[in-house]
Amino acid sequence: MDLTHQEINLLRGQFPAFQRTIDGIPVAYFDGPAGTQVPQRVADAVSSYLLSSNANHAGLFATAIESDQMLDAARVGFSEFVGADDPAEIYFGQNMTSLTFAFSRAISQTWSSGDEIILTRMDHDANVTPWVLAARDRGIKVNYVDFDQETFRLDIDQLESYLNTNTRLVAVGCAANAAGTINPVTEICRLAKRYQAKVFLDAVHYAPHRLIDVKEFGCDFLVCSAYKFFGPHTGIFWGKRQLLEGLEAYKVRPATNRLPGKWMTGTQSHEGIVGSLEAVDYIADIGRDLRGDPTLGRRDSLIAAFSAIGRYEQKLTDIMLSGFKSIPGIQLFGIADPCRPDLRVATFSIICRGISTADFAKRLCDRGHFVWHGHYYALQFSEQLGLEPEGMVRIGMVHYNTVEEVNRLLDDIRSIASSVSESSG
Repeated sequence: MDLTHQEINLLRGQFPAFQRTIDGIPVAYFDGPAGTQVPQRVADAVSSYLLSSNANHAGLFATAIESDQMLDAARVGFSEFVGADDPAEIYFGQNMTSLTFAFSRAISQTWSSGDEIILTRMDHDANVTPWVLAARDRGIKVNYVDFDQETFRLDIDQLESYLNTNTRLVAVGCAANAAGTINPVTEICRLAKRYQAKVFLDAVHYAPHRLIDVKEFGCDFLVCSAYKFFGPHTGIFWGKRQLLEGLEAYKVRPATNRLPGKWMTGTQSHEGIVGSLEAVDYIADIGRDLRGDPTLGRRDSLIAAFSAIGRYEQKLTDIMLSGFKSIPGIQLFGIADPCRPDLRVATFSIICRGISTADFAKRLCDRGHFVWHGHYYALQFSEQLGLEPEGMVRIGMVHYNTVEEVNRLLDDIRSIASSVSESSG
């Protein structure tokens, strides 16, 4: 089933943020790639934990026991969210960046002189610099996969040419946070496995838009952040049990050597983990409602939800891409073909000729459209395109955005582009 106009409005009704206005104009949140809005139920879950069950774990008293039960439930929920079978393969941290830095420090201890790793020039820097610094410290080679500046797709032939028996790791994003490109991670994992290279996937930008399936991908490790899919600021890490057990974690001596606690450094944000699980269940309930079955299991519900979310976001994408083509002065840095929904998510980076990105973003924000400008930490992407230091303006849509919002945004972009053209002409 598809998400209808009525169903989208019912979902939007769960988000208090949509009551906000600027000079009487409803705010349209197109800033989702940097952090989505949160439904009331997520805030309630965070508040409920803090007010009724707040304690550290491993105690013998009621609130500590409840906290441990909550952590166990969250691992189960997120193992279903990523398509894994073992909840002990899930652990949490402050955010994807912190988790990646910590893990890079651990896995790099297995690297030695002559080894190599492969990164891409399309990724968020959180999936670049942690590995660059680890490679520097271990004295190993870093190879960068380029992207085609016309198609905005990774050069998979180049990636394959870099792979060899010395390759220890391939780090790549499931979806590019600037271009919106969906990378062929299943193919990348298959190529890497020919040389026994490990694959580390950044699913932060992918998670709000598409179903994660670590078994189908064939990866070894995957990270994401709940605040990108309607939750609080919490990072989630999944890794294969055998690999996580075999690596040495940087941790304090009293910490357990068993999974998953081995990797959960210090006291976690229990309230953030509770809220993150609630965000997963918010998405799952979309699938249950569409199927008309409140008893549908979480994984099956997520499959149904993301199938409908993907189709709905493609509708918004088609409108956006068509609109860009009709506005003189607007340049899109991303896949422009609406006939290939499998290649992109609803994220668009643009510039308006004759105006700075900061001024462009400010004019849109003044009209009630919350957008980002700059490079959004996709620094190499922006550098390769020669867009630094200004970068681009990024418009990101998720399922709570509406056709009406998109059309209003396009009208205002058209108005701004026209006024810039008249003033410079």
